[in-house]
Amino acid sequence: MRFGFLLRPGQAEAPRVAADLIQVLRTHGCPVVATVEDAAAMPGATVVPADQLGSAIDVLVVLGGDGTFLHGASLVADHGVTLLGINLGSLGFMTHASPVAAREAVEAACAGRLPIDERMRLEVTVRCVGRAPERRSALNEAVILRATPRLLDLAARLDGDVITTYKADGLIVSTPTGSTAYNLAAGGPILTPNLEAIVLTPVCPHTLTNRPVVVRADARLEVSNVSPQPVSLTIDGLWSRDLAPGDAIDVRKTERPLRMFHPQDGFFAVLRSKLAWGERHETPVAPGPMIR
Repeated sequence: MRFGFLLRPGQAEAPRVAADLIQVLRTHGCPVVATVEDAAAMPGATVVPADQLGSAIDVLVVLGGDGTFLHGASLVADHGVTLLGINLGSLGFMTHASPVAAREAVEAACAGRLPIDERMRLEVTVRCVGRAPERRSALNEAVILRATPRLLDLAARLDGDVITTYKADGLIVSTPTGSTAYNLAAGGPILTPNLEAIVLTPVCPHTLTNRPVVVRADARLEVSNVSPQPVSLTIDGLWSRDLAPGDAIDVRKTERPLRMFHPQDGFFAVLRSKLAWGERHETPVAPGPMIR
């Protein structure tokens, strides 16, 4: 198998961990590929432009946090490349392996012992008045937020049926993978990653009964900006566009999911670890006055 590497920029530990893993791969006769941006930190690797990485490798090792993982997914997911995340960030919902366990994880990947998950992604088509449609894929979410202090008006339809017009600071359209990201912080539900569903979570809705809604993944969702002002669309925190009044996005499930190695401890073990589920934090009690 051909292994590519993507390193978190400015992370001092990433080149050291990469060098260690490259030694493992070379003992197995696996070619190693790096992007132009990471070439200096990976001497001896075959170097390709970032937009050609997906066609040059079978596995992408991501050294960083979830942001680096999302960047890697945007580069290679359409090519069916499997991602292995080594967590050098803070949370690491998608970069499951620790640096200590990185060698073992790469060995297992080489031997075919690591199970593979398929994660649903979203295809987002941006339709702006007077411009050709643009398409982008999202592993986590598409987020529409206000660009001014005024509330937004966002009209949502599902397969042509009106859901509602959200009056809010914004709207999150999330995958199950992205349900533990911005969606969770905004009060949306956690979905297990093997589900195929889309979550609509309003951000600070003016109408308090506008609650998160979970819809079928094979439906066609449309969200239109019916505000009198522009709004900001961001996809996976990597790509953004302003949507003028009258502009809209169409959202549906992509044909090809993302492939990633399954965490050895399972999804709920990751939640318990990252979200501190089940932990008790006792509040110290100040001592009372001494009675003589």
